[in-house]
Amino acid sequence: MGEIGKPAHFLGYWGQENCTEMLRQFAPDYSIRQGDRWAIASALPLTCDRVTLTACGRVQSSELPGDAWAIVEAGRLHLGRDPFGRVPLYWLRLNQTIWFSTRWQLLLPLIAAPKVSAIALHSYACFSYVPTPLTPIEQIASVSAGTEMVWRRADAEPQVELLNFAWHEAPKLLRHEDEAIAQLQMLLRQAIERQVADLAIDEPVGVLLSGGIDSSLITALLVEAGLKVRAYALDFGVEGYSELPYAQQVADWLKIPLIRVGATGKSIRQAIRATARAIDLPYGDGTTAPLFLLKQAAAQDVRVVFNGENGDQLFAGWTNKPLIADGVYSAAHPAAAESFEQQYLRTFQRFFSYEAQIFSSELFAQIRSHDLSVYLKEAIDPTVCPSLLARLRRASLMLKGAQNIQPRATALAFANGLWVRSPFCDFDLTAWTFQLPGELMLRGACEKYILKKAADRWLPPEIVWREKRGMGVPLKVWYYHELWHSIGQWLNPNVLRSENRWQPHLAEAMLSGRLGVAMRDRYIGNNLWLLIMWQAWRTEVLGEIPVRRSIDSVFWLPPAIGQQIWRYQRSLP
Repeated sequence: MGEIGKPAHFLGYWGQENCTEMLRQFAPDYSIRQGDRWAIASALPLTCDRVTLTACGRVQSSELPGDAWAIVEAGRLHLGRDPFGRVPLYWLRLNQTIWFSTRWQLLLPLIAAPKVSAIALHSYACFSYVPTPLTPIEQIASVSAGTEMVWRRADAEPQVELLNFAWHEAPKLLRHEDEAIAQLQMLLRQAIERQVADLAIDEPVGVLLSGGIDSSLITALLVEAGLKVRAYALDFGVEGYSELPYAQQVADWLKIPLIRVGATGKSIRQAIRATARAIDLPYGDGTTAPLFLLKQAAAQDVRVVFNGENGDQLFAGWTNKPLIADGVYSAAHPAAAESFEQQYLRTFQRFFSYEAQIFSSELFAQIRSHDLSVYLKEAIDPTVCPSLLARLRRASLMLKGAQNIQPRATALAFANGLWVRSPFCDFDLTAWTFQLPGELMLRGACEKYILKKAADRWLPPEIVWREKRGMGVPLKVWYYHELWHSIGQWLNPNVLRSENRWQPHLAEAMLSGRLGVAMRDRYIGNNLWLLIMWQAWRTEVLGEIPVRRSIDSVFWLPPAIGQQIWRYQRSLP
């Protein structure tokens, strides 16, 4: 595997002051390279006036310096990120100096009195992540994926440059199916070749295998490339949520070992604090803690893990179907339609349009005029991708991929000392998919049609053509059993009341149905988890200390009794 080491974040400053001694205090074990009023610290040796970090642990085959970079040259500071968003990058202005780091927590000690941003919290509640350039703290900003920020003076505003990798719909589409399949198979092989070029054949690599088409195909291609592959799959211990039979079928087909990683309600409860520390910023997706446990297990055996992330973004996964249906309906009934931005916001299935019911009156007053569509406009620009499906795929890459899935995957891997490689995050492959017409992506009720046709040569048909709905985590089941008292701990009314950001009895209102049937049944899993992760993050990372918990909630009682109380309350006139 060559000289690949462990992941190492970087921290630095640039401006009109000499802050090297302060930098040494914040990063005492890092190597430091300094110049005239700038310095960069990293756990890896620095040999020039630049520092880069990649999620995969090697120099990538791209004209970009890395996934995130800081460069000092000609009296200027450059901070940039690649378009896939795999490694985040944060900055703040302190006096006449710009500080920057790939880890948000490394900047926090610079701020005497960090102030939580109400705008960022509203965005988190509606997206399940904090969109760039925001962060949860007002004083710290984030570099957006696919951009480079350039400062000529530390006390002036930076110039923001878009990198030449924005995903554009091709003017001429590739409509011949057989030709498209052959080209896709070649591109998939080439993407894998680029990802494994530095890896030794005799050293094992891990793959996170769900049994779905994306992770299964990546696993098959790694085996074909001759690597020693070990697959890792989650075992939730709840019937009806298990993907293990499919993962096992893939492993048996490819003749590789499958390691089953327990992710029961109890183990998820025990992993909440560690997960919050690992992700650096709050992410509200219910898969976060299970994936932390999966990577924790993989780290015992390997140094590099592969995943199938970005497959949905590239090939129009199932989550696009409702919005496509809305788009067709809107065209036929324009008077009854919501705006496209409103439709897209609903695809996140979080707290959009519930703001008055979930936030405290003080916080709601601060965010009631906050326009969330500002974070969507560039991604859903119809002039870049005129057709609806191409526009949705571009938006999914830039929003759900680059601002949530990819940086979260990297944070969870880095926290466990792993490099993470996502072969679907490939520039040539991604650009090529924007030559595909909608009928090669969605064929009737079949999503990812062209990918499935291409995968037929590597996988059994039962895996390729089965219906898949993403990773189903049995959070709702656990909330009424193993996680019942955890809800009472993290979302206790007195804790929320003293925080003064949320309605005190929000958790009870959701589970009892007082926020509506959809919030109780369809959206309850991820949205309760979103709230729990915010509380864990603000205590474990931000350092806010919750007050003593009150007893004015049913979560002190056994789950069965609490549910009986709710049923009785609903029966009252």
